[in-house]
Amino acid sequence: MTTLTISSGGKSALMRGFPVTVEVDKPADVAKVADVKAALATKIPALYVERQKLTLKGDSKALDDDAVLAVAGVLDGGEVAVKDLGPQVSWRTVFMVEYAGPLVIHPLFYHLPKVFYRGPVQHSQLQKYVYAMVILHFVKREVESVFVHRFSHATMPLRNIFKNSAHYHILSGLFLAYPIYGPTYSVNSPFIRGTMRSNPQFLWALAGVWLYAELSNLKTHLITRSLRPAGSTKRSVPHGYGFNLVSFPNYFFESLAWAAVAYMSGSWSAWFFWTVSTAQMLSWAAKKHRAYKKEFGKEFPRGRKAMIPFLF
Repeated sequence: MTTLTISSGGKSALMRGFPVTVEVDKPADVAKVADVKAALATKIPALYVERQKLTLKGDSKALDDDAVLAVAGVLDGGEVAVKDLGPQVSWRTVFMVEYAGPLVIHPLFYHLPKVFYRGPVQHSQLQKYVYAMVILHFVKREVESVFVHRFSHATMPLRNIFKNSAHYHILSGLFLAYPIYGPTYSVNSPFIRGTMRSNPQFLWALAGVWLYAELSNLKTHLITRSLRPAGSTKRSVPHGYGFNLVSFPNYFFESLAWAAVAYMSGSWSAWFFWTVSTAQMLSWAAKKHRAYKKEFGKEFPRGRKAMIPFLF
């Protein structure tokens, strides 16, 4: 049996009545931080496990859920602090909401031109290709979110769902759909008629690049899934398709797929979305690449780049 005092580590309505005492039915050299969180959640249900950040008294670094109390410096009769992280939402839910936006927005602009462009639009082959590519991309994302992705963290703050969704709902939703499905890209537009963007070979070639990138992205996601057993947060160095050159080939193939859409359409909005998305993925890749090298040290392959083969 381990008895601990838990004090408030921040301001929150749920912190009223702190400090509190909790008991864990294990000795300190066996009990883990996750056991303390569970005991606190039992005592204060509104402060469920995912809302809690436990730290040593006077420290700001979060204690790992799998850390043994005694090893972390917490003994029977000791004290830790808890910070309320606020309402949480699952990563899977966030992904589903993010990708649902474009799946609603693009069909609206494509199928209701009289509403958005004040008249009918005779869609060009280019518009049909882009529409199919965008819809299939986000359907794939939704399917992966449900059946493929395994998350190292169960939840994120609820407020983040609005910030994260804005990127997809606005940039790849409204900003991409409105110009591309309008008269500028219609079958009789001078921007399309008689140009390479009405050439079937040009469209097929770019669609082929897009399909290769999408399938490659899926393959890398399946590889990373296989490295993490269900229900665990285990991390391993990935190898195989794409990973022998870069740490995050999924980002590289994602960028390549959207580059194909942007080049096919020639739309400023598509290039803008590609630029913002690629810049964000480069940032993520660089940060995670450094974390890989720090965590795995000599086990990590020398010469492997973060996202772009041989360059970055």
